[in-house]
Amino acid sequence: MTSGKGGTETSGSGDVVRTMELLWDTGRRPSRGPKPALTLDRIVAAAVRVADAEGLEAVSMRRVAAEVGTGTMSLYRYVPGKGELLDLMLDRVQRPSRDPADPGTDGWRTALEAMARATLDLYRRHPWLLQVNQSRPILGPSALESTEAMLARIKPTGLSDPELISAIVMIDAYVAGAARTQLYQREAEHRTGLTDTEFWQAQAPTLEKAMASGRYPLLASLDEGTWGGGFDHFEFGLQRILDGLEVFVARRPGTDGAPPPPAAG
Repeated sequence: MTSGKGGTETSGSGDVVRTMELLWDTGRRPSRGPKPALTLDRIVAAAVRVADAEGLEAVSMRRVAAEVGTGTMSLYRYVPGKGELLDLMLDRVQRPSRDPADPGTDGWRTALEAMARATLDLYRRHPWLLQVNQSRPILGPSALESTEAMLARIKPTGLSDPELISAIVMIDAYVAGAARTQLYQREAEHRTGLTDTEFWQAQAPTLEKAMASGRYPLLASLDEGTWGGGFDHFEFGLQRILDGLEVFVARRPGTDGAPPPPAAG
């Protein structure tokens, strides 16, 4: 699996009105005629498979048409072009999981932790997502449903509406950065043919001399296990972000983190 390096795609780059019609199924449907041989869902699923296996740059109308066994021109009867197809792909892979548990049983911190880990898993399963500029996302059913569910979980914090959205954006940005670093590490190994161990071993003789020189006393004093893989940097960063948010919430009068101030008089 690879993310590819064919450049960054942008959500909303197609016909936004037509994309919204496709996402929300509000377009006109033919009242007569034979049942279509294809479905939009099948086309989008095929595009996702191609992107997962070969990278986003491999997704084209011709390539997806071949994947579903039809001609390229037939595909245009269902979706106008790659720009609209990309937005349909984004909505499909970001569908919220159907967790049968009661969404209100856990606190807001647990909800954000779960969101962070689920998002990291999403990027690992679909690394091409990291190639898409989603600064102006197309808001389909999946995006609204998942955001609605998360807002219901973190509303008890007492944060203002902009702050609630900012908390979600903050966690997502952190996860995207961590996922991108992990992806780059895998790609570096693939492109160079060197494992992480081999890469650092090649530098070891020079670095050992540098540490022995006395010029870097703090680095030289670090525990030998500091650079090992046993420390979960993702989890450490996530928990510190949530610690800070928890302090911020607790300072809010009248929230579940602190009692309201006494009434005057």
